Amino acid sequence: MIKAETGQKAPLFIVSDWVQGAPVNFDRLSKKVVLVEVFQVNCPGCFLYALPQAIELHQRYADSGLIVLGIATAFEDFELNTLANLQKLVSSNEVIGETYRRLSQHGLLHDGRLPYTIPFPLAMDKLIKREQAVSREEAIAFINEHFPAFDQQPETYRQQIINQVGAYLEKQIYRPQTFELFGLKGTPSHMIVDKQGVLRDCHFGVDDALESRVQQLLNE
Repeated sequence: MIKAETGQKAPLFIVSDWVQGAPVNFDRLSKKVVLVEVFQVNCPGCFLYALPQAIELHQRYADSGLIVLGIATAFEDFELNTLANLQKLVSSNEVIGETYRRLSQHGLLHDGRLPYTIPFPLAMDKLIKREQAVSREEAIAFINEHFPAFDQQPETYRQQIINQVGAYLEKQIYRPQTFELFGLKGTPSHMIVDKQGVLRDCHFGVDDALESRVQQLLNE
């Protein structure tokens, strides 16, 4: 899979199901600024910070040319981060697992459910089941992507890390296609594509500068 690169034309994201809104992709959104919020249903931080921020930006800037999309992915907790639980979120505002526990602690649920609906289109990342064992080359590629200067470490240490990463990857029984295509590091994450379809940013975690970046792109 060729990875997306910031500053280059954004590749089309890959999803299995649209659970809210009509199917759409970057090639059908020219002359629009597109914000894609990537989350997991079992991700408290996604619901505490990232999704509320995305909803606020949708409400403020939809009339100015901003398109917000949500993609639910799964790179862990595969038994919880499912299409069925995403559908429950859409149909009845139901949250699950650690998301339910943390939002309950913060008093942010009403009768055990989200007190608001997500207003923009939502899709499920395409998950491909792993059919082969993790190779040494795959483990090293993962390490090089996430740990700079790995090849400068002592041989004994490198071998230890290769073994640990291989064991970690073996537990990843599914490979989320959009998550991997855009080289995301976790959730919440977002991608921003400008009016010319160029990928301008991929960001992991809470982004306090997101609104100013959206404003800048809308004004270009």
